[in-house]
Amino acid sequence: MAPEHLPTTDRIRAIDAWWRAANYLTVGQIYLLDDPLLERPLTPDDIKPRLLGHWGTSPALNLVYAHCNALIASSGRDMLYICGPGHGGPAMNANAWLDGTWQELYPGTTLQQFFRQFSFPGGIPSHAAPETPGSINEGGELGYSLAHAYGAALDNPDLVVTCVVGDGEAETGPLNGSWQAHTFLDPVADGAVLPILNLNGWKIANPTILARIPAEDLTAYFRGLGYDPIVVDSSRVGDDPFAVHALFDGALRRALAAIDDIQAAARAQAARAAAGEMAGASDIRPRWPMIVLRTPKGWTGPKEVDGQRVEGTFRAHQVPLPAVRDNREHLEQLQGWMESYDPSELFDAEGAGIGLLESIRPEGDKRMSATPHANGGRIRTALDRPDLTEFGVEAGSDASSTGTLGPWLAELARRNPSSFRLFGPDETVSNKLDAVFDVTNRVWRAGNDPEDEHLAPTGRVIEVLSEHLLEGLLEGYVLSGRHGILNTYEAFAHIIDSMVGQHAKWLESSEGIDWRAPVSNLTILLSSHVWRQDHNGFSHQDPGFLDVVASKQQDLVRIKLPADANTLLAVTTHAMETTDRIEVIVAGKHPEPVFLSLEDAIAHADAGVGVWDWAGTEQRVGHVDVVLVSAGDVPTVETIAAADLINQLAPEVGVRVVNVVDLLSLGDTRKHSHPIPDERYDELFLPGTPAVFAFHGYPSLVHQLTYRRHGHDDLHVHGFLEQGTTTSPFDMLMRNEMDRFALAHDALTRVDPDRYAGLIAKLAEARDAARAYAYAKGEDHPSVEGWQFSGWPQDEPAVGGTGGDPGEGETEAAAPGN
Repeated sequence: MAPEHLPTTDRIRAIDAWWRAANYLTVGQIYLLDDPLLERPLTPDDIKPRLLGHWGTSPALNLVYAHCNALIASSGRDMLYICGPGHGGPAMNANAWLDGTWQELYPGTTLQQFFRQFSFPGGIPSHAAPETPGSINEGGELGYSLAHAYGAALDNPDLVVTCVVGDGEAETGPLNGSWQAHTFLDPVADGAVLPILNLNGWKIANPTILARIPAEDLTAYFRGLGYDPIVVDSSRVGDDPFAVHALFDGALRRALAAIDDIQAAARAQAARAAAGEMAGASDIRPRWPMIVLRTPKGWTGPKEVDGQRVEGTFRAHQVPLPAVRDNREHLEQLQGWMESYDPSELFDAEGAGIGLLESIRPEGDKRMSATPHANGGRIRTALDRPDLTEFGVEAGSDASSTGTLGPWLAELARRNPSSFRLFGPDETVSNKLDAVFDVTNRVWRAGNDPEDEHLAPTGRVIEVLSEHLLEGLLEGYVLSGRHGILNTYEAFAHIIDSMVGQHAKWLESSEGIDWRAPVSNLTILLSSHVWRQDHNGFSHQDPGFLDVVASKQQDLVRIKLPADANTLLAVTTHAMETTDRIEVIVAGKHPEPVFLSLEDAIAHADAGVGVWDWAGTEQRVGHVDVVLVSAGDVPTVETIAAADLINQLAPEVGVRVVNVVDLLSLGDTRKHSHPIPDERYDELFLPGTPAVFAFHGYPSLVHQLTYRRHGHDDLHVHGFLEQGTTTSPFDMLMRNEMDRFALAHDALTRVDPDRYAGLIAKLAEARDAARAYAYAKGEDHPSVEGWQFSGWPQDEPAVGGTGGDPGEGETEAAAPGN
């Protein structure tokens, strides 16, 4: 009998049966090696030797799942379940087993094997993970569930994402920032998120804040956040399961009815606007429902163990009965605890749910454990990517890399109006990507002011000053089958170090799971980078996010350092095509020389690293005395300028210029498949020949990547030395020994310090003069700031490079001359 035709009492009985079955399976996973259906009295040998897992939050998770299943079975809704409490894995597994999804994805698994594998060597983790059917939220770190939920709801108009937020999790910064994500939710074209705060009162050893504030303050808090809170408090009915089921059933129905009303009103308004019956699209700011579910921690578990209260306290957090193998009383308590769920009326001989459970089990993809929204690669479609030809810029010109990328992103957004989004913390304009506002707006469902720009009820850009929230939205968006880019200032990317690390773990674990389909890349564009923080200074000068990313499994991450605007176009379109990776791209927003034609840039990006013959003297002199290497836009300018200086001052020196756009192509081939072979590395870097490497980030990263390469001792890396302040761009380079004078100085010292002693001294003097000029004038000397590569000059050179004043001024404002 379908649930809508069941009498109310039978419907509640079915929900309770499902809940009891899920609780039983949760306990079994934590404790049992054998006798999964209690066909005989338990013995110590039936118990796992190491009891690992978390019981405390599981009963509430199972309660929500059971009620959602009943509604799905009766209404056919599309729902996705996000499990926020970090160690809710056994509950998620239990419900996937009852759904039948586990047996479909892992054929041949018996109930005994299902129990045994949990938190067991060679098995599955204790938290929700890629192995968990229906999950897109890694339980290994708290705070991201609500952001993932809202990301999954974007552009999914028929989806309701039920997000259970742990009350310990609710104390984290990322979760606190996520409550306002509904500001960016369009009730016309997006789905809905139903947050459910699991208020069980305790963390691992302490109470939770939200459980201890007055009830009226809690309600006011959520109303202030823009929600309409519905409270279900089990203590008001003595924690009686049937009474709580009735309360929660009513709350869930009321919440979903409110969601339906909000969406229906907004969609009707939008339809009238589309028909010309009214001006503008829906701009209502809904007050979305949310549920506060207050139940005891470890509900229905042991009430007391060894004379201490357990249920409803922090002692229920992990394993309530810790000594079952050695303590006969604990073993008997476990037996009684599991028998209290009446397994004989819930399971058949194979452990499948029977009886009333079947009446509320959804079918096919409607099962939350089988929904394609939790396995986004199943429904992912490739982007309609614009051809780069009309967006490239002429080699030899100056162009902002991100300013060049902006029009391409605008066209990408225009062509993909429901599958691509741009996320950023109020820096789309600052980072020169504002061309996107020619075709779309920032989505905004809060108050408006006449001075607002590019704010609208709908839009493909989400801006909020929280990298945590943005990264979580992007994760939820790509894991549920879509595409996006997060752009932010380079130094701020450290805020999401751990989030990116968790996503890397998710991707690595997913590699070995055949039913997980590939998802779009997590693409992060870093601009306003370390070398051009003129007005922000030292606090904004930090390229260390690259070190964090490079520490991950390198076949699953990429670090791209495009040297110019055309190369940025090439690496970005590639990132929007490939899958199952974290793509980090670093590109400046200020005008810089464009070294490569679009065609050459595409070829160079494909290769990842290559020799730029036109920038060196190797072809002219017929040999190589020193290799100049660059990775990053500003380092590349300085490297080519340094090669220019050497050619002018010591034209007999053979200089090879190598540019690296794919940093991890330099890594260890013994550990990863992506890096270039040793033979190719040797062809480029010529072991035995000194190599001076101008690197965008911390020098140690290059050494970590190349320490097993041939000729590592010949590699001398310049990069950020943690020396910074508010100063001119060239002084910033000089402070970190990465200016053209320092690079040329180092190169000639490596070639022959005695022969070139005079030139080396002249280069040092030129650096001093450049700094004196900046400190006296407040800007860099024109020979530096206005430098452009235009082929090797044939006339008498100036140390400052082409376009400079070759004079020999001796004052503090002197030009860096001969």
